[in-house]
Amino acid sequence: MEMYEILDKVGEGSYGTVVKCRHKDTGQTVAIKILYEKSGKCFNKTAMREVKFLQQFHHENMVNLIDVFRQKKRIHLVFEFVDHTILDESRRVGFFSAFLFFVQKNKKQNLFLIKLICFCFFLQVIHRDIKPENILVSQSGITKLCDFGFARTLATPGDVYTDYVATRWYRAPELVLKDRTYGKPVDIWALGCMMIEMATGKPYLRSSSDLDLLHKIMPCFPKKQKALR
Repeated sequence: MEMYEILDKVGEGSYGTVVKCRHKDTGQTVAIKILYEKSGKCFNKTAMREVKFLQQFHHENMVNLIDVFRQKKRIHLVFEFVDHTILDESRRVGFFSAFLFFVQKNKKQNLFLIKLICFCFFLQVIHRDIKPENILVSQSGITKLCDFGFARTLATPGDVYTDYVATRWYRAPELVLKDRTYGKPVDIWALGCMMIEMATGKPYLRSSSDLDLLHKIMPCFPKKQKALR
C-alpha cells in the first residue's frame, strides 16, 4: 500500500473493506478492496474466484481489475474507481427516473446490465449476487457490475452448487428451497427484483428470514387453477 494514498473509506462488508486511494506516482484514483485474513479457506476461495474471473473476462459493463497484491497476509484487489452505485443514482434523480435510465438506450449501449448478463451467460457464468449495491455508475453514465466473489462457471446440467448465495431480498425461489442444481434463472430473478425496486423505490421482497421471503414469494405466482387455464 506504500504506493497509494488513502483518500476515503468507501464501504465495509463481511469480507473486507473498500477504500478510495490515489496512486502516488500516476495520480490515478482507484478503489482497493482489502480482504480480511480471518475468514479461512472458504473466504480465500471466494477471493481467488473473483480475481480469476476478472482477469479472464473483460467487458465494458464490468468493473476493471487493475492489480492484485498481498501485504501483511491480506489480499488487496485494486479496481478502477467508480464513484457511485445505481442506488445512489436513484436517490439523486428519483427512483422511476433512474429506472428509465437503467433500461433506456444510451449511446452505444442498450440495456446495460442485461447486455452484460447475456455476455456472462454466453460464457456459461452466473454472478449469483446481483443487487443495487453491486451496480456502479460512472461519471460518464456507464453502468458496471462489480463483486464477482460468488461468480461461478456452470458445468454440466445437474451439477450441484452452493445454495447459500445471493443477498436474501434478491434470492430466487430455488435458492430459498435449497435446490443446489440451480442455474442462470437465479440471476434473472435477482435482476427482476432489482428493476422493480428501481421503479418503486423500495425492495420488492424485503424479508427478515428465508421463511419470511418464501411467504412473500408465493403470491407472485398464479394459483394452480389460474395457471392451468
